[in-house]
Order: sequence, then structure tokens, then C-alpha cells
Amino acid sequence: MDNAVIQQIRKKLIHSKYGEIFFVSSFPQYDVEYVTKLLSIFEKEGLITRIAKGVYVKPRKTQFGILYPSAYELVKEIAKRDKAKIIPTGATAANRLGFSTQVPMNTIFLTTGSGRKLKLGNRTVTLKHGAPKNFAFKGRLMSELVQALRSIGEDNINQGIETRIEQLFKETPETDTIEHDLLLAPVWMRQVIKKRTQK
Repeated sequence: MDNAVIQQIRKKLIHSKYGEIFFVSSFPQYDVEYVTKLLSIFEKEGLITRIAKGVYVKPRKTQFGILYPSAYELVKEIAKRDKAKIIPTGATAANRLGFSTQVPMNTIFLTTGSGRKLKLGNRTVTLKHGAPKNFAFKGRLMSELVQALRSIGEDNINQGIETRIEQLFKETPETDTIEHDLLLAPVWMRQVIKKRTQK
């Protein structure tokens, strides 16, 4: 193994910030197999932690154990690398938009890229290949909101949820895209959203 290359990559890992994510493809100037071997050596040294095949993170070690980046940060990095889009779904979307304070242990995202599972300590992050219609929304808020409301369910919509929807659109007014996006949402969601955005 080339010592200069080993030192170069080690230096890059040492000087990187905590929570930074590395892929085998993060070092395109070197052979893939070679980098895979090196990253595996650095993992044994405790410099990085493997969270999926070819995906590593620089963990922050604390007295309470290892701190990992948030599931969303991790998935965003993977999406950037794969030139893919992502949308949080279910309880993950509901938590991100403030409908629930519960952080799910298993977070699920839809992606236009390939599906995979990642381990962040005792948490699991799942990327599922989503149907194109999920990515047809023009506004970012609407694509997440539809996923969140789907997990809450039509029968559980209450005043608190409606007020939160109103707040979300005040914070992120999607005036240019809302007309288009409402047509993609199920009818019951359309009515709930219109009630709170078109006063």
C-alpha cells in the first residue's frame, strides 16, 4: 500500500468535522477497491464508523456513547451523491413538520435513487425507492405535508393539526406551486389544506 496515499486520506479524515459522511466515491482519484480497503483499516482504528456498505461517518464520541448525524442529514448526503431526491414519510415527516414530538427509532424516506438500510447506532434509516407520483410536487413543503397527513390519517385531523398546517404555510408560503400541488393530494387532504390556507 502506498504510504503517501494512506497518510493523505488519514489526514483528510482527521481534519474533517464530526458527523461528516464519507463514501468510497469521496476519493475519486484512487482505485475503488484500494479506498474500500483503506476505509476498513481506518474503521478498525476508530477514525470512522461504517453505517452501510461503502458509507462511513466520522462519529463524535461522548461519555454517553457515539453521536451520529441526524437521519435527515445523512440521507441528504446520500441523495446528493446519488443525484436523487428524497422525501421523509410517515412518522418521520410528521415529526419534521412539528405534528408530533416523537422521534421515530426507524426513519423512512422515499427516494428516486436505490433503496437501502443504514444503521445509526440503535436506529435504522430506510431508503425506499418511491413511485414517481410522490416526486411530482413542485413545492417542498407540500410533498412532505402529504406524507405527514397520510400517516396521521383523515380521522385524526383536529384543530391543533389544522393550526399547524396554517403556521407551516405562513413560514413557507408556496404561492407559486400550491395550485399545482393541491391537485396531486388526496381529496380529503386538499380540503383540510384549503381550509387553512385560503381564508
